[in-house]
Amino acid sequence: MSRSKLDKILAQSLQERESGYRDKALKMYPHFCGRCGREFSGQRLSELTVHHRDHNHDNNPADGSNWELLCLYCHDNEHQRQVDLHYQQEERAGQTGPQQTYKGLAGLADLLKK
Repeated sequence: MSRSKLDKILAQSLQERESGYRDKALKMYPHFCGRCGREFSGQRLSELTVHHRDHNHDNNPADGSNWELLCLYCHDNEHQRQVDLHYQQEERAGQTGPQQTYKGLAGLADLLKK
């Protein structure tokens, strides 16, 4: 199977899966962003996305308990916060002590005494 054909099949499968839970979420919840509170209707409804609270896109319970509707901006912000948190945790895990080895003003007191 060619790479482009496989890409098309995967994209179509993803689109079908997303449209399924998106349609359900839009029927279950009022058309407001769960973060900023903006209301969406008509053509602007396409700016409202379904966010998976546990970040697992395969966890789609029928009661919608893992979903919340977020506008595009708040959804991007939520995912960026997760990326930032991940890198902060990596940095903390890699630290074993002070990383600073050079002290630019270490001899300043002695120079001022002269």
